This record gives sequence, structure tokens and C-alpha cells, in this order.
Amino acid sequence: MTRRIPPLNALRAFEAAARCGNFTRAAQELFVTQGAVSRHIATLEGWLEVQLFERGRHGIRLTPAGQGYYTSMRVAFDQIEHGTRQLQRSPDEWLLRVKLPPTFAIRWLIPRLGRFHALHPRIDVQITTSHKPTDFERDEVDVGIHSEPLPPEGPGYRLLFRETLLPVCAPALLRRDPPLKTPADLAHQTLLSSLNRPQDWAVWLEAAGAQQLDTNRGLKFENAAMAYQAAAEELGVMMGLHAFVRDDLASGRLVAPFDLRVPTAGGYFMAWRTDRPVPARVRDFEQWIAGEAASSEE
Repeated sequence: MTRRIPPLNALRAFEAAARCGNFTRAAQELFVTQGAVSRHIATLEGWLEVQLFERGRHGIRLTPAGQGYYTSMRVAFDQIEHGTRQLQRSPDEWLLRVKLPPTFAIRWLIPRLGRFHALHPRIDVQITTSHKPTDFERDEVDVGIHSEPLPPEGPGYRLLFRETLLPVCAPALLRRDPPLKTPADLAHQTLLSSLNRPQDWAVWLEAAGAQQLDTNRGLKFENAAMAYQAAAEELGVMMGLHAFVRDDLASGRLVAPFDLRVPTAGGYFMAWRTDRPVPARVRDFEQWIAGEAASSEE
């Protein structure tokens, strides 16, 4: 069946004039003269046999019929624009590639990732884990998240949260002998740690005034996620980061035997390329993860 549609140039002129509220601004947007816009509107009104604008000394105003027609046309033009942009986007524009340490992925990002997907269902997230900092010249990655002992210099970085050290263990460990009441009592416990963070115990023990303890003993794991699991299984005391154990402390799965929490100069940072325009998917992810980090720190 043949569609009964007015001249498309006339529709474009009407939509622009109604949206701008002015023939002159509509003409500038469409790169035509004001007279051309006026003629297109007159053509459309003649085709429809309906007056769309009231013309006066102080400008134009939509008639009630024109207002109703503009509402329909605006929806149609919005759909055309959206469909065109969708068609022009390459598949990679919807693929967000994130590289980050495994512990950050397991204990912080993945429990929150559903909220990002709910906000941006079109963006497909591809996660790879590594302890090596992202090299944007070699890695096919959009976003890198990593821990830095000091804030990086230059653009392309955003602080997510600072690192705060505190020992954690399973609740049952506190009910056993030998007792665990002071930092010195850690000498009788198995110390759990990550091979990627060899100095955390030494930093906390120095702040606690118990630097004489041997931090080389105990159980060491390839990544901290394994050490947190070992702590939950009552294998010993883990030197944790507060951001990664907050939920476990709230649920009672882990407990902090001491009140002392030691902030470090380091933190976790999000990084992205600065040698090209930042894609919308990266901006969306940055805005979302920064909000999540701020909420978790509160």
C-alpha cells in the first residue's frame, strides 16, 4: 500500500521551525534561506489543508493543530535519528574492554556490575584480569584499573579509592587459643598475604608498634582473593584492604580483631587512552564506577 506522506523537505522545515520557534534559526540549522523555510511550511499547510503556525509581528506560534502535529513529528524524527546513529556505530562501539587485577574484579567489581548493565544494557563488558599495568599501545583494552603506590601524574587517570590496611580473620579464630587480643599476639597466628602485596603486613605492624614480628612466615597466595578465602576458611589472619572486605565485615563472615586501620599513600585508579577521543562507552563506565566508588567509601 502506498504511503500518504507529505514532502519530506517540508516536514524537516516544519519540525525545525517548531522546535526552534523561529524561521530564521530553522533556516540556519537546515542551511537554507528563511524564505525557503517559509515556502516549505506553506507547502505543508497546503498539502494538509491545516494552518500550523500563527504569524504575527512578534514571530510565529504553533496553532493547536500544529502543536499536536509537532508532537508526532518530533517522536518520528527522534526515532529516525536514533536508528541512523545505531546503524553508523560499529560493533566495537558497544564493546567495553576492561583489564584489572583479579582481586578487584572478584571482590569489588563483579558484585556491582549488574547495576552498570541495568543502566547501559547495550554495552557489552569484556573483563580480563592481570596484575600488570595496562599498556594501551599493546593491550586491546579500553579501560585499565590498577593499584599504584603513589598517584600517577598526567591526564588519563581517575582515583577510585585509597587503600586502607587492616587485619581480618574468621570469627571462629577469635574463640581459639592462643588468644588474639593485641598485635603482638599475631606472633602465634598464621599470617596470610598476597605475593603481589608483600609489604602490607610490615606497614601495618609498624603502625601498630609490632614491627618485630617476622612477616616472611605464613601462607602466601598468588592473589589476594585466594588469601581472603583462606581467612574465611579459618586458616589464619589476612592483611586486607578495607574496600575489599567491607561487605564481609558487615555480614560477619570476617571480623577485624583490631581497631587500627592504616591508610597508605596508594590507591586504585582507572586509566584510559589520552591519544584519541574518549569513546562514549568509556565515559559512561567512568561516571558509573566513580559513583560506585564514592558510595562504597561513604
